[in-house]
Amino acid sequence: MTIAGLTVVPDVPAAFAERVIDSFGARAEETYSIALSGGDTARRCYERLAADAATRIDWWKVDVYWGDERCVPHDHEDSNYLLAREALLDRVGAANATHLMRCAEVDAYQLRVGDLGRFDLVHLGLGPDGHTASLFAGSPALEADPGRLVALNEDPSGRNPYPRMTLTLAGIARARLVVVTVEGEAKAEALAAVARGDDVPASRIEAERVIWLVDEAAASLLPPA
Repeated sequence: MTIAGLTVVPDVPAAFAERVIDSFGARAEETYSIALSGGDTARRCYERLAADAATRIDWWKVDVYWGDERCVPHDHEDSNYLLAREALLDRVGAANATHLMRCAEVDAYQLRVGDLGRFDLVHLGLGPDGHTASLFAGSPALEADPGRLVALNEDPSGRNPYPRMTLTLAGIARARLVVVTVEGEAKAEALAAVARGDDVPASRIEAERVIWLVDEAAASLLPPA
């Protein structure tokens, strides 16, 4: 089997930045909504986006959301907000709005996402265990009611620390475009599991359009095209 929308690229952060810039240029509304991710690949992607989009994105038209967040203070070293602030937001100046996830305010975020209607772009990663956002194998949020767009969640295996706040599969599905970025040999087995159609959380990503940007190391276990 293959993954629809998958492209092997030499430079994942550069390819990600180009997709975001293109998406911004093709936006359906005057403003633009993006949900950010976390992790080392995300950091590299946001640093490259900040560099490449300096004159190509009007950040005063961008509303920033998050796809997931750990239940830690926003200045904690493991906070996805802190990562995005350091790698992207502090480098491009103020966006139109930044909607931080706060674990004590799940219902408020649910209402905000519901009022938004559609994300222009949701950025996701892939964990070595096949999780995406903070949707882990066997976790309740994977089976959330279709009307539940945001949920609290934990990893039943304990491999991924901290309680989390996350978009559900239904929340992700409200995206016009989902971009999944995957780098490194450590992600190769998880990516192969998605390609096989195994029941891992990332296999269940749906949206109007989903693209996967992966490097050669991550794609090393995929069947030949």
